[in-house]
Amino acid sequence: MKAILDIETAQDVKRLVDAFYAKVNCDELLAPIFNETANVNWSTHLPTMYRFWESMLFRSGNYQGAPFPKHAVLPVQQAHFERWVTLFAETVDENFVGPKSQEAKSRAMFIADTFARRMGVLTDPAALARILYDDCDCVR
Repeated sequence: MKAILDIETAQDVKRLVDAFYAKVNCDELLAPIFNETANVNWSTHLPTMYRFWESMLFRSGNYQGAPFPKHAVLPVQQAHFERWVTLFAETVDENFVGPKSQEAKSRAMFIADTFARRMGVLTDPAALARILYDDCDCVR
C-alpha cells in the first residue's frame, strides 16, 4: 500500500511508532540493545514514545523527560544510530508522505546525530544525513 497521507494526528504517531518498533524488535543489530542490554519494558516505553513524537511533531507538550541519560549508558556505536535512522525513515516512507513526514525524518536524524556526538561515537559526521538525503530529490 502506497502512503498517501501525512502525519496529522496522535493516531498517526501511534501507527508510526508501533510500526517502527516492530522493525526494531526484529533487527539483528538493534533488538539486542533494546531487549537484552536496556531490557525495555515495551508496555511503558511505547506510550512514552507516542508522547515524545507528539511533542516533537505537534508541540503538544505531552512528553516530559530527559531521554539522553538513559541512552548514554548503552554500548552503541555509530552503526546502531545509522540503523535506527534507516529503519525510522523507511517506516515513515512506507506509511506517510508530506511535510510533517519529512519533519519526522529530519528530527529523528537530528536526535541520532546529537546523541551519537554526545556519546563520542560519531566517526563520520555526514553519515546520518546521507541516509536521508542521498537517495531523495530533496533540495538541500
